[in-house]
Amino acid sequence: MSYLFGWLTTEHIWLLIGFAGQGLFASRFLVQWFKSEIEGRSVIPVAFWYFSLVGGVITLVYAIHVGKDAAPFIAGQAGGLVVYARNLYLIFRERAALAQAAHPQG
Repeated sequence: MSYLFGWLTTEHIWLLIGFAGQGLFASRFLVQWFKSEIEGRSVIPVAFWYFSLVGGVITLVYAIHVGKDAAPFIAGQAGGLVVYARNLYLIFRERAALAQAAHPQG
């Protein structure tokens, strides 16, 4: 057990955070592929955008930790987060409009 804690340095924790972010980000393609196979057509499920957003945030945090040498990585991740958040916003706005149309008040 002491071997595990001896290995668990701050830099190793950051490395694990970086791999976790990349793992979540890459998982979005598995989610999309699985859903498309079920549907029998190309589909981008809402979970794809959540995996993109969460994986992107974690990867961005890791890139910021790495420092100035990661500036292109930081810019790429930050720009992607805008797209992922916007897609989730559009999905929820559409769902709210459909729910309101199905159950009008007044």
